Amino acid sequence: MEEAASEGKIEEAEIMKALVFDGPGRRAWRDVPDPVVQDPHDALVHVDAVTICGTDLHILKGDVPTVDVGRVLGHEAVGTVTAVGGAVSTLREGDRVLVSCITACGRCSYCRQGRFGQCLGGGGWILGHRIDGTQAETVRVPFAELSTHRLDDTIDDEQALMLADILPTAYEVGVLAGAVRPGDSVVVVGAGPIGLAATLTARLFSPSAIIVVDLASERLAAAQRAGATHTLDARADVVAQVRDLTGGLGADVAIEAVGTPGTFELCVETVRPGGHVANVGVHGAPATLHLERDWIRDLTITTGLVDTFTTPTLLAMVKNGQLPVEQLVTHRFALDDVDRAYDVFGHAADTGALKVVLTA
Repeated sequence: MEEAASEGKIEEAEIMKALVFDGPGRRAWRDVPDPVVQDPHDALVHVDAVTICGTDLHILKGDVPTVDVGRVLGHEAVGTVTAVGGAVSTLREGDRVLVSCITACGRCSYCRQGRFGQCLGGGGWILGHRIDGTQAETVRVPFAELSTHRLDDTIDDEQALMLADILPTAYEVGVLAGAVRPGDSVVVVGAGPIGLAATLTARLFSPSAIIVVDLASERLAAAQRAGATHTLDARADVVAQVRDLTGGLGADVAIEAVGTPGTFELCVETVRPGGHVANVGVHGAPATLHLERDWIRDLTITTGLVDTFTTPTLLAMVKNGQLPVEQLVTHRFALDDVDRAYDVFGHAADTGALKVVLTA
């Protein structure tokens, strides 16, 4: 009798649709249990708009083995709060919020330094990674007061969605970590969403040149619209061309925005002695650092996971018209058309996709 009753409860459980990781190369839009409040600091958010990240593609390739089979993917969303835990006092049902890609407990030693990506208290990059994510009808957001941003009507869903991950990632891990300064020459390798976001935010520091490198002519055209002063075909001799554009010295800063061994090594080659390489791309294979050649060049190389401490600043700049992030969106889909959205985004070289937006 107990077994039958238990089975009855399972049958009565609320279900929703979500995009589920079924192992390398496999995904499915299918029924999963609705999330529930598990902790007093949780909020449940109905997903109004969501996007796909290059990191999701890395997960599907098997590059992120810490993601379990059965995980709901996605770590970027804009939505409406539908329920909150008992300890949540600054959010309420009906609030429109940006769900950040990074979750912050706010109490651990890293969070107290503003390094939320390294949270030791159960946060960091967990959505679509350690716990179920945002490519679903509803998402549970732990530490909701510190991991969401309330939105008003001055910023629309698509604009806000660009601030869930790619803008703060490009700005913090690329531009700020790369120490871009006025008058610098900056090379951005990769004109995908992260590279374009790095181009947009590098402009805030008035560099003398922003040189964007990519294989796709459509993406190089997008880089020009984002503010690149020069665009280079990656199949050419990029190192020689960068030196020609920088008085023979090389760039002050190179931002790696792809995540392959070749693009990282190209960044190291394009910077001048004393230059800075800021790696933003997610790498699934080792890259070679030629210390036998470069130990003498006074290089600084930084890596990092976004902390999202700049999200409030970026939101303010978008509201004020200082960051035209809407130009990053190229394709729009219904949420239940997520399979086609993945196909379009995953074949960007053929489709010209930058950011795709899926709406409920």
